[in-house]
Amino acid sequence: MAVKYSKDHEWISVEGDVGTVGISQYAQEQLGDVVFVDVPQVGRKIAKGESVAVVESVKAASDIYAPVTGEVVESNAALADSPGDVNAEPTGKGWFFKIKFSNKAELDGLMDDAAYDAFVKSLG
Repeated sequence: MAVKYSKDHEWISVEGDVGTVGISQYAQEQLGDVVFVDVPQVGRKIAKGESVAVVESVKAASDIYAPVTGEVVESNAALADSPGDVNAEPTGKGWFFKIKFSNKAELDGLMDDAAYDAFVKSLG
């Protein structure tokens, strides 16, 4: 399963025509303790770069952006009751939504693990 990253610190894991989206370990560390998550509605059509979810922490509220264009096919409703999952397992139980790709070629513009690690180091 390929995982790609955006410069906004979202990750997307790809399985066929569907991608699961969440925020990176680095992003959750920057946010601090997550206290609220608003995920997009199933059926919503979203464009790459569009704000699709909100995550609030004790420090700040941040928008989550769509790393690709497509339609939301599943949202992680459990985050409403367990927003801390974003901190505990940002790349596991803390996922935000699943998207069916409109244009899979958009994945080519995202970073792989090595490129993302280098990007995060460059922010230091």
